[in-house]
Amino acid sequence: MPRKALTESIADADAAPGGAAAVDRALTVLAAFRAGDTSLTLAMLAERTLLYKSTVLRLLASLEHGRIVQRLDDGRYTLGPEIARLHAVYASSFSLDRVVLPALRELVAITGESAAYHVRQGDLRLCLYRVDSPHPVRDHIKAGDVLPADRGSGARVLNAFGATPARAGTEAEQTLYARIRHQGYYAASGDRLAGVAGISAPVFKADGSLGGALTLTMPTSRYQDRHIESVLKLAGSLTGQV
Repeated sequence: MPRKALTESIADADAAPGGAAAVDRALTVLAAFRAGDTSLTLAMLAERTLLYKSTVLRLLASLEHGRIVQRLDDGRYTLGPEIARLHAVYASSFSLDRVVLPALRELVAITGESAAYHVRQGDLRLCLYRVDSPHPVRDHIKAGDVLPADRGSGARVLNAFGATPARAGTEAEQTLYARIRHQGYYAASGDRLAGVAGISAPVFKADGSLGGALTLTMPTSRYQDRHIESVLKLAGSLTGQV
């Protein structure tokens, strides 16, 4: 017979009435990932869920099969790409689009360049919304795309103003993020992709925490410093609404 846990698991203590125990437990495994976590060991997941490691392993096998979590080469676990896809689906139906999309359209109308709204997604960043430039020559990122979290103007802003900006790995990165926080935006060319320039500014929630990054992208040949003012203005208009 299976051992009975001495301490009741989080899932069992707060089970859904009429629900499935396995689903409740799988959800507590996902809930174990917290802001700032890049990956978790099996031991950490067991500790946070109050489940046996053997139980967590079985749950992880199903979650990994569904691409909801993924196992890294060092044996740790991180959230998988299916989370980003579901997030994009959720975002497309959430009322946030009625706030963000008009701002992006206005920014495109003012500058003639492409505008996007990025959020942090685990070890990556997600392009949550995007309005394309009318120019035929432009970058071709679209809403729902997952991008690097360490390159590009949007990534730099998310790292600089995020909950744990001090975690930047090198002294050069820490200096860069301090400069971004001081000036309130970041503009660069070729940081993520050669030939592409970007300008990004932070958008904050009503509680002062970072909501996302408003980003304007264009070919390097069309970059203009005057667009910085427009990015800052529209990011400011979104602050407190996201």
